[in-house]
Amino acid sequence: MLSFSCDIPPVSSLNYPHICKADGEVARLERLPRVRIAQIVADHLGYGWSAEEIVRQHPHLLPAEVHAALAYYHDHCTEIDAELASELAEMDREAERPPSPLRLRLRAARRNSSAA
Repeated sequence: MLSFSCDIPPVSSLNYPHICKADGEVARLERLPRVRIAQIVADHLGYGWSAEEIVRQHPHLLPAEVHAALAYYHDHCTEIDAELASELAEMDREAERPPSPLRLRLRAARRNSSAA
């Protein structure tokens, strides 16, 4: 489980360019609403990537968007850490479930194609 130190209370009065956050929703990029701030932060924390490396690995992101996401994280780390912890818990629960028939067929097809 991820554990981070977040001693700074959330800063709600700031406006973050490139980021939109509706009440009750997770923070997302304004230009690419399918990209959540937590996804960018996961690359930063998980791989240790700098903002520049994140842009290199994900060329659809603008440098300003990544920097804004990381700034948002530093001001709202408790919120983003909770989102990441929830995702990890869901992944753990999913790993305990038996594979679906579709997943079993896809695995078999992959084995068959790699054996050929």
